[in-house]
Amino acid sequence: MTNNMEVKARLIGGFILLLLGGWVLHSFLALLVWAVVLAITTWPIYQRLLASSQLHGKVTWGALLLTLLIGAVILVPLGYGLSRLLNEAQSLGQILAEAQKSGIPPPVWLETIPMIGHWAKDAWMNALGDPVVANESLHWLGTGGAITYTKNLASQLLHRFFGFLLTLLVLFFVYQHGTRLSQYVLASNRKLFGEIGIRYAIHATAAVRATVNGLVLVGLGEGLLLGLGYALAGLSHPAILGALTGVFAMIPFAAKLIFGGCSLVLIAEGHTAAGGTLLVFGIVVILLADNYVRPRLIGGAVELPFIWTLLGIFGGLENFGLLGLFLGPTLMAVLISIWRDWVADMNKSGTIAWADDIEDSSPLELEGITEAELTPSPSPAEFNDGQ
Repeated sequence: MTNNMEVKARLIGGFILLLLGGWVLHSFLALLVWAVVLAITTWPIYQRLLASSQLHGKVTWGALLLTLLIGAVILVPLGYGLSRLLNEAQSLGQILAEAQKSGIPPPVWLETIPMIGHWAKDAWMNALGDPVVANESLHWLGTGGAITYTKNLASQLLHRFFGFLLTLLVLFFVYQHGTRLSQYVLASNRKLFGEIGIRYAIHATAAVRATVNGLVLVGLGEGLLLGLGYALAGLSHPAILGALTGVFAMIPFAAKLIFGGCSLVLIAEGHTAAGGTLLVFGIVVILLADNYVRPRLIGGAVELPFIWTLLGIFGGLENFGLLGLFLGPTLMAVLISIWRDWVADMNKSGTIAWADDIEDSSPLELEGITEAELTPSPSPAEFNDGQ
């Protein structure tokens, strides 16, 4: 009785401490998960870095170098994009200042839009072509509406920046103590779920790495190819457009919004050949990437069907935000793995009677098995869900 009371007390106390720890860290859980995702994804690179002749296994220097490299890879493009955004904002201010005297004339290509060109031009003139409307816009800027929005945006950017620095700090310590942490995680899984828990943990790790490779690498490839397409088509700022396309391409089929809009702008400006060629080129790139390359990288590594990968991406994005892009497919991969093990265990224990096996059975062996209990025996391709 005493031992049972002690076990219950330890469980209750541990659960309470776990809730308190989660409550203390709840504001930083997403940042911690981001650090773990980055560490799992880049761990092979970290191992190669430690094995290089320059470091000779110096863990601290290797962790610091790779952490700084990841920070630079993410912050440098963002900084460039923000600087360009500030320049465009200054140009917009100059345009509004000039429009206070004469209004904002409609662009030449607006009237060339089929069917709605004249209506669009009239709507533009009624909304922006009149100097009075431009003065009202400048008055709104002066009354503080835009200033308040700018302050909120600056506050959010500052908050995200410090959050990213915290993620990098956690990532550094994960690199530094990653081997010991992985041993603790595997030992905990073995204690809680047995040997099969270790396999699920390794499967989840492979799913995270495959998802990041499939989303990020394919997205960057799409952004690079379409960025070249933007440059050849004559669009201004092709690097920014390519980077924006690469970010959107991490979400399946979302890159069509960028290159489709660019194609429509080119066609509306009278560059029909360039716009049509860019549209066809973008469709070909997206179809090849989203239907062949990405499913092989994500689903092929963890034997996860593409439909479940796609549902995991969209469901994770809706429920967890950007972090769900990687958590959703990981959860789907672990669930599919558990389901396959469950079916395999039932098959081994004889709970499921496969129809192919029953055809070779004697009448005495078939006694008591109804037609509803006959299950077609799956082929290897069916059991692997088409992978």
